[in-house]
Amino acid sequence: MAKNKSKFACQECGYESPKWMGRCPGCGQWNTMVEERTFTGSAGKAKGWGLSSPGRTRQSATPITRVEQLDQPRADTGIRELNRVLGGGLVPGSLILVGGDPGIGKSTLLLQASHRLAQRDMPILYVSGEESAEQTRLRADRLDALDARLFVAAETDLDAVESLVDEVNPRLVVIDSIQTVYHPEVTSAPGSVAQVRECTGRLMRLAKGRGVAVIIVGHVTKEGAIAGPRMLEHMVDCVLYFEGERHHTYRVLRAVKNRFGSTNEIGLFEMRHAGLAEVANPSEMFLSERPSGVAGSAVAASIEGTRPVLIEMQALVAPTSFATPKRMASGLDHHRVTMIMAVLEKRLGMFLQNQDAYVNVVGGVRLDEPAVDLAVAVSIASSFRDRATRPKDVFIGEVGLTGEVRGVTRLEQRVAEVHNMGFERAFVPAKNRRGWTPPKGIDLVWVHTVEEALEVALGG
Repeated sequence: MAKNKSKFACQECGYESPKWMGRCPGCGQWNTMVEERTFTGSAGKAKGWGLSSPGRTRQSATPITRVEQLDQPRADTGIRELNRVLGGGLVPGSLILVGGDPGIGKSTLLLQASHRLAQRDMPILYVSGEESAEQTRLRADRLDALDARLFVAAETDLDAVESLVDEVNPRLVVIDSIQTVYHPEVTSAPGSVAQVRECTGRLMRLAKGRGVAVIIVGHVTKEGAIAGPRMLEHMVDCVLYFEGERHHTYRVLRAVKNRFGSTNEIGLFEMRHAGLAEVANPSEMFLSERPSGVAGSAVAASIEGTRPVLIEMQALVAPTSFATPKRMASGLDHHRVTMIMAVLEKRLGMFLQNQDAYVNVVGGVRLDEPAVDLAVAVSIASSFRDRATRPKDVFIGEVGLTGEVRGVTRLEQRVAEVHNMGFERAFVPAKNRRGWTPPKGIDLVWVHTVEEALEVALGG
């Protein structure tokens, strides 16, 4: 006999409690606990996740050497930057989650990719829960993304979506967005933790069972994380984040999880009237507006996924009349910048206690790897001393607390990109000086400490 029981779940983190609480113990948010009904007993097993459904065929364990490989190759999306982020293309039967701020370009990119795949004689199903079919047609007209093999439906009922999959038999299903889809047997509202969890589980079984690639769009919270339970990111095969400032034309698509490719891979796009256009040379794009002969500017060589990218660092150090100076960082970890300034003050004698400091990564991209530390230190010192670096210098290295420049990974690829972009000199860690031959036409300055790098770059 099935029993109807209720519980309270947090709509931010998924924390469950048998009673209502004003503040969630899991994430600390207020007024996020919502009542949800659950079923226990035999009927609950049939209605729930379906793990114990009657008549379900059980599979036996198979040696991995006898498991058959996928016959279908990765599908080319027709967008090279998207293929790079996915690890080479769209894997059949994969479940992909795409998140990002409102208006960043998620729906635009997916509609463009759906059109490119439809042109390759693949039936595609685009399900929109936020727009009508007529509104989707208007957007497709603007993007020039019309094809008879691209099927569009405005539907939020998950059972109806599965019926559409049976009818169209697509190679790709796009759900825009998962927060608007609901399961009829789940009593909570669309977008709740229970609905998102159940709908994603059903879509995962649909993708794995039929070999259909499924892409779901996820809303983000004001902190920038994907809304819903954290379990959502664990269930999918690939998590893609759209990054970029609303007032910038460039967008960065970053893979933070990928079971079929490299993580932290990025793809760069430029937002235009006709949709998102690929950026073939990211380094050239990031350095296109770099000023020459201005203090506070330095170029770093960062590795984003599998490719090196040259990015400009800008710093502004100015005196302050307040007791506590201001420290601001855009595109970098604020605590990392504060640590580098402490190293400059302690090890190099720069008196920065009465100086405001503003550090910015040009282009709206966010950098997390420590190999850009030396460029940050040089840009801050350049602004503080009001001495400009040479326009053809690049700085590579991690800065330690004792002022040493530590080694970095994949230095050969970084230096090769520096040479390809026409730079003449690169400051690199002496710890990386092993048996490899640098390309001709570039001068390598091997440095042990930040002080050595500043002596050469800024003239002492």
